[in-house]
This record gives sequence, structure tokens and C-alpha cells, in this order.
Amino acid sequence: MLRFLLALLLLIMTWTGSLLPAQAQAMETPSAAEIETVETLRDQAFTATNEGKFAIAEESWTKLIEQLPDNPALWSNRGNSRVSQNKLEEAIADYNKAIELAPDAPDPYLNRGTALEGLGRWEEAIADYNRVLELEPQDPAAYNNRGNAKAGLGQWEEAIADYRTAADMAPQYAFARANYAIALYQVGETEEAIRTMRNLVRKYPRFADMRAALTAALWVNGQQGEAESNWVATIGLDSRYKNLDWVAHTRRWSPALVDALEKFLTLS
Repeated sequence: MLRFLLALLLLIMTWTGSLLPAQAQAMETPSAAEIETVETLRDQAFTATNEGKFAIAEESWTKLIEQLPDNPALWSNRGNSRVSQNKLEEAIADYNKAIELAPDAPDPYLNRGTALEGLGRWEEAIADYNRVLELEPQDPAAYNNRGNAKAGLGQWEEAIADYRTAADMAPQYAFARANYAIALYQVGETEEAIRTMRNLVRKYPRFADMRAALTAALWVNGQQGEAESNWVATIGLDSRYKNLDWVAHTRRWSPALVDALEKFLTLS
């Protein structure tokens, strides 16, 4: 999702690099003060984003848009800052503008799909991910996200196929493999799901999501000791897994795995 930020860096270097040719020709050469203003706002936006201060980042992107309203990167990045504040409808409006300005850039479609997922508009999200894959057929994020949207529709076998493709395409994409394991658990492939979870925990010991998932799956499988050991590690890494509502609706585990975690939390 962040690849589109590179367009902004090119913008700073060339000023008109990411604009349409006609727009570039129409613009006057910027003054040193104007360039400095843009660079300062850019730095403020990136710094605020890295610090999790998304409202401040949004303000900086807005000021940049006022300076350069025809640059699609700015609209897409402001959309990202709005998604991080759960301003999903406003974010979608920003992505729409970015797509209008750069219809063949994949990232605004990918970002808009994520916002649409947040609103439960699964079919529209899938259409955006399909568009990304038309533009960039080897994009693992688009496969993973399409899997998420298909899971939202209850199409678990199709979701599994997309997660597997994403994980095979990018072996370091741990969350795609994690989503694959969670979806396998939903369709009753418990043994393979647990094997995949264990492999992820072995490779990434601080991966709280998979430690929590392994806790739930092992507990229901009668392996209480190992389940409790993984739970201690989970809570030390991320206490949000105590909250079933967050697990079900924000992290969006599969219903079967949420039920398994509920059994653990109730009986442990």
C-alpha cells in the first residue's frame, strides 16, 4: 500500500514528475520557498504517520493537496491517514480522486479495497483487488486482501486459494500464511492449520497472532499445556487477544477459531 508514496518523493525531486504532461507544461517553475514548503509538509506527514499521529498526518496531506491538487499520490496518502482513523467514507472519496487522476496506478485500488472491506462491502472490495491484479498480476497483497474479502463473504475455499497464492508468491509475507492457517481451521483442516501455525511461531517467535491462534486450536485439540504456554507469550506481546470482539471484527479471525478462543478464555 505504501508504494504510492514513492510518487510523492519523485514529486519533490522534479515537482511535476507525477503529473500529467499537459499539467506539467502548464505549471510555472516553483520558487525555492514553495519547494521548501512542500518538503516540510511531506516530512511532517511521514513523521506523523510513523508516530501513529494520523490526524496530524491528514492535516499535512490536506495542505499538500491544496498546493498540488492534481497529484494522485497526495490523495491516496491522505486516504491512508483517514483509514487509520476509521474515516472510511472520507478515505474512499480520496481514493476515488486518486483513481480519477491515475486510473492505471494499482495502489489506490488496493487501498480503496481495504476501506471497502472495513464497511463490509465485500464484492466492491473484490472488484478493486481484481483490478490491481489486472495491473500487477504478481501482487501478493492483492491476493491476500482478496482472500480477506472472500472470507467476509464466507467463501472459505476461495479465500484459502488466494492466501496460499499470496504466501507462496512472497514467502516472507507472514500474515498471508497466517490467514491461510486461520481459513484452513474454518473448513476443518485442523491438522494442517496447526502445523502451519506452529511453523510460523517457530520462524517468528514474537508473532502474537499465531501464538494466540495456536493457543485456541491446541486447547480445543486437548493439548492444554502447550496452549497455555503459547497464551502466556501471546499476552506478553499483545493483550488485545483477550478481547473476542476485537479478534472477531477487527483482526477478523474465522468464526471457528474465534469459537475455539472463546472456549479457552472461558475454561482456562
